[in-house]
Formats: sequence, structure tokens, C-alpha cells
Amino acid sequence: MNRRKFSQLTLTAPAFATLGTAATRLPIKKGCLLSMVAGDMTVAEKFAMVRDAGFEGMEVGNVPDERAAEEIRRASAETGLPIHSVMNMEHWKSPLSSPDAAVARRTVDSMKLSLRQARLWGADTVLLVPAVVTPEIRYADAWKRSRRWIEELLPEAERQKVVIAVENVWNKFLLSPLEMVQYVDSFRSPWLRAYFDVGNILLYGYPQDWIVTLGKERIAKLHFKDFKFAQRRAEFVNLREGELDWKAVHAALTEIGWQGYATVELNKGGAAYLKDVAQRMEQILMGV
Repeated sequence: MNRRKFSQLTLTAPAFATLGTAATRLPIKKGCLLSMVAGDMTVAEKFAMVRDAGFEGMEVGNVPDERAAEEIRRASAETGLPIHSVMNMEHWKSPLSSPDAAVARRTVDSMKLSLRQARLWGADTVLLVPAVVTPEIRYADAWKRSRRWIEELLPEAERQKVVIAVENVWNKFLLSPLEMVQYVDSFRSPWLRAYFDVGNILLYGYPQDWIVTLGKERIAKLHFKDFKFAQRRAEFVNLREGELDWKAVHAALTEIGWQGYATVELNKGGAAYLKDVAQRMEQILMGV
């Protein structure tokens, strides 16, 4: 990051604090994770339940075989509920930051599968946890290794016309908004952006700060969850029941003019639970 970019970021980041109080409904679509649907039912029935609860799109994990992928494609087509994003399912088990190339290669292969399945399902984004820092894996090595592997993936992302979106999670990596900006920009590619999780970030800062600093173009998708500290323990809770300042999030998203999908990432539940979550999400998007 050069000095000019840094100055621009530090000058614009505090702007969310001066926004007016009038709220309008954000131009954001409500998404749900397929894994949030509880119960013994077909994939199509799960899609229908999510649609009927009031959601406008689905995020699904990549699957290991063509038969399962085709079942998901049919469920989306039959219910009219689009799949907007795919979550890679290998990156925690086989991080790109691993010193063992064979381990990292498993996530590279899984990501290539995820990108192909995203194209099959009509999704435009694949979520990736870019690296994990551990006592054995140094931060600098996580940065270098993950960048090298992602550079290998970018041509496939371009072929499939699907964005790789790196998410902020509890992986002890990319711990500030300026650092996330630097990491994303370092690839110099429209096929690498950020998947911003407003709840995860409460361990590292304030979501409204991150949103304004990352800006409209870097954020591909949003995850919505809520979070609180109970008896000194971190605990994820239902939307609007935690410590997250949703009005500040609304103001920051309004400021940058962001549009797209925000997907809830919460516990499993049935029809009544999903309808309640969708209603809570609607309140957040309305700014109330």
C-alpha cells in the first residue's frame, strides 16, 4: 500500500460517525445458508422452506460428487431460489498456510471444484478462508503461502467467471481493515475480493469501521451474525440479541452504497425459526 492510498483510507474511515440518523431500507438481498435448515427432508424441500421463510438466495457448501451437485442445481431451479454463493468446505482442515504442500493442495483442488460448482449453480462467489496462523505457522509465512496458492487459483476463477472472496474469521490472520485492504489489493485482480462477516469482526474491531475502510468495490458479500460476551466467554447469538451495533452497520453500508447479498450464518432450525431470522434481518436492513 502506498502513502497516498493509506492517507485516503485513514481520512475516509471515520466518516461513518458523522452520518445522519434517517434510515432507509438497504438495497441488500437476504441470503440463508443451506446448512441452517434442520430436519430430515430433501434438498428441494429445504430450498422451499428457506424461500417461504422470506429469504431471496441461498449459500451452499461445495459437494464431493456430480450427483449431489445436480440435486442442488435442480432444487434451486424448481423452487426459484437462486444460489448466490458457495462456501469451500476444505480450507479449515487443509489451510493454504500449511508448510506441507500436499495439505494446501487439498484446498486448492477443493477450491477448483467449488469454482466449477458455483458456475453450475449460477453463483458468482466462492468463500475462502485464506490462511490459518498457529504456533507452528508464522504470520508472515501464512501471508506468503496463501498468496502463492491463491495466485494459482485466479486463472480458474476467471475461466469460471466466479469471484474468490476471502473471509475474516477467527484464524488470527488479517486482523485490521487496512491489512485486509492491502491483502486484497495485492492480487490486482477483479476475481479476488473480500467476504466480510460483521459478527466475526467484533473480536478485532468494529464492523462499521471495516465496511467503510474496505469500501464498496472490495466487499463481494456479507455474512450477518450477532455476538456477545457472556461471563467472559465469546458466544454467537440470534440477530439483534448481541452486542453488534446494527444501526452503525446500516449507516456504514449506506455510506459506501453497497448492494448485494447478506447471508445469515446461525444455528440450525425449522420453518418458524427461519421466518423469525428473516424478519430480524429485515429489521436490520430497514435500520430499525
